[in-house]
Amino acid sequence: MEVESAVIIKSTGSGHWSRWLLLALAVVVTGCSEESRHPALAPGSVVLAFGDSVTWGTGAGRGEDFPSLLAARTGWQVVNAGVPGDTAAQARERIGDLLLQHDPALVIVELGGNDFLRKRPDTDVEADLRAILRAVKSHGAIPVLVAVPRLSLLRAGVGALRDAPLYARLAEEESVLLVPDVFSGVLSQESLRADSVHPNRAGYEEFAVGLAAALQRAGLLPEA
Repeated sequence: MEVESAVIIKSTGSGHWSRWLLLALAVVVTGCSEESRHPALAPGSVVLAFGDSVTWGTGAGRGEDFPSLLAARTGWQVVNAGVPGDTAAQARERIGDLLLQHDPALVIVELGGNDFLRKRPDTDVEADLRAILRAVKSHGAIPVLVAVPRLSLLRAGVGALRDAPLYARLAEEESVLLVPDVFSGVLSQESLRADSVHPNRAGYEEFAVGLAAALQRAGLLPEA
């Protein structure tokens, strides 16, 4: 498999020990309210967008991928570590090197679509995603899991795609922030799709808006 180089979109970050402090504080506040409250990330913080072709930005032009749009909204240094065609199993093998290379404060995990297309068992996909989330936490970064829908042309045609259930279960078991319904909502609208599995420019903008809203609710992104 040919692995694309990660693309850094903004600049500067903070040290590894502060990652551990952020994670420790996040664990303390988990369960204190309906939505876990995390310390806000300062502008310039390093964020790793870790995923497949949807993270890479297939279906839109250069700079129209959701990591670029999120960077513009937040002032964070967002690293686009999307690899088209990547499965959760393949991504599991590369997360460690990326964590060491970029030392992110936050990691946004968007994976599973290619696993569903290849009809991998949910138990296998869940195990790979769990390993990725645990690697992120062990490094001292805060993981954010993006729920991915299982492709259904019928449901997509009537605007009714749903998140695969394994994401909510996994997020609860691992006590990580879940971004539900955003990806499913984008792919459920024909005007936001480049094809059946990728957003277009407007779709990536909607994706970034929904992701930013979820991060704001969790306290990671200050409200404008």
